[in-house]
Amino acid sequence: MGTLVNKFHTQYGARQGGAFGAKVHRMANNLKLLRTRSGMTFQQAADRMMISRSFYVKLERGERRLTEDYIVRAARAFNVDETDIIAEKKMTRIIGRVGAGAEAHFYADAHEDYEEVPLPPNGNDDTVGLEINGDSVGPFFHQWLVFYDDVRSPVTPDLMGQLCVVETLEGKVLVKKLMRGSGPGRYHLLSQTESPIEDAELVWAAKVTAMTPRI
Repeated sequence: MGTLVNKFHTQYGARQGGAFGAKVHRMANNLKLLRTRSGMTFQQAADRMMISRSFYVKLERGERRLTEDYIVRAARAFNVDETDIIAEKKMTRIIGRVGAGAEAHFYADAHEDYEEVPLPPNGNDDTVGLEINGDSVGPFFHQWLVFYDDVRSPVTPDLMGQLCVVETLEGKVLVKKLMRGSGPGRYHLLSQTESPIEDAELVWAAKVTAMTPRI
């Protein structure tokens, strides 16, 4: 695998129980959704729950258990029913962002925190996501989330004609339609708004399984 994938796998794969994109199972909740809908900052939400900002952040991320007391406090803080605090949906992680024709920024490389979002309906335990920045996939999809799970290295024939997340030998991670190139191991990468990248050599590719707008 390429440098970016190797970094992610080395730093996070073994610790989190799987290959590239393995999930961390945390206590899912709706605190982030409720906070953002209310227009509150971390500090404002923490103040309303009468806890520290750092502890609130850990609760929101699922790193600390939501006890009955904290559920009651959160319900009062956001003026919702207690049952609205606990998330029933499974969650997955946004592991980075990818721009139009630029190198991907994986949070694993920058020691940033992962954002957790609802798992798409067809997702599984290996599903992860990237945020699209730019209009390489189309201007409508700027800041959408793109999800994938089955990373192929080497690239397999069934991915031809599919929208994929790919890494080139130059280390660029892109979201492109994958087509067969002029020879073995070479591929054309197509987008709606940019000129095709012809005869690219790829480290890996993964079919996009879902795309969703940010909530």
